[in-house]
Amino acid sequence: MPIGGTADNADMTVTRVVLADDDVLLREGLASLLQRSGLEVVGQAGDAGGLLELVRETRPALAVVDIRMPPTNTVEGLEAAARIREQHPEVGILVLSAYAEAEHAMRLLASGGGVGYLLKSRVTDVEEFVDTVRRVARGGSVVDPALVQELVSAQRRDDPLEVLSTREREVLSLMAEGRSNAGIARRLWVTEGTVEKHVRSILTKLGLTEADDDHRRVLAVLTFLDAH
Repeated sequence: MPIGGTADNADMTVTRVVLADDDVLLREGLASLLQRSGLEVVGQAGDAGGLLELVRETRPALAVVDIRMPPTNTVEGLEAAARIREQHPEVGILVLSAYAEAEHAMRLLASGGGVGYLLKSRVTDVEEFVDTVRRVARGGSVVDPALVQELVSAQRRDDPLEVLSTREREVLSLMAEGRSNAGIARRLWVTEGTVEKHVRSILTKLGLTEADDDHRRVLAVLTFLDAH
């Protein structure tokens, strides 16, 4: 479900992953799941410090990070993710959280591509979770659909999306979930060409015309999230 728009088919190239979660059972379970799915887990950590060391040593394609880790169990994982993004921008980051926290998701998206925010409950869908891991590792940006729906249900009075049609809002909502044009077309039962026209219209109406297409999609999604 990449915001960037090209990766609906799974790339079978072996992806190197590190995992960080203080829950040993969950961490081992994720490692086993990913390895059975053809990915290579090159390290595990139980805290933010261990995660940063692992990333420096192994240079993985992706770090899967629990948002709350010792010692305070608040936002150590998010802070570690920010440091990884600063020091190793080529490493994708998938943050796992037990709760939908809009501020954290928006901060992640604002840092660019190759980031994801997923609820831990989503891990129960093995196929979808593995697909998300691959997409973020390839540079896609993913926002958990539950978070998107929560934001949609709480509209602000001043809505910058007022210029969009109902169908364009639907397309932008699916973009915010991280779906590509092809994925949106399948969901809405329209052609991919129709979706491309809607996306161009959305970007134009929101005044996002100066950057490359992938980055404009991210900016459009940030506008969507900030407006709800």
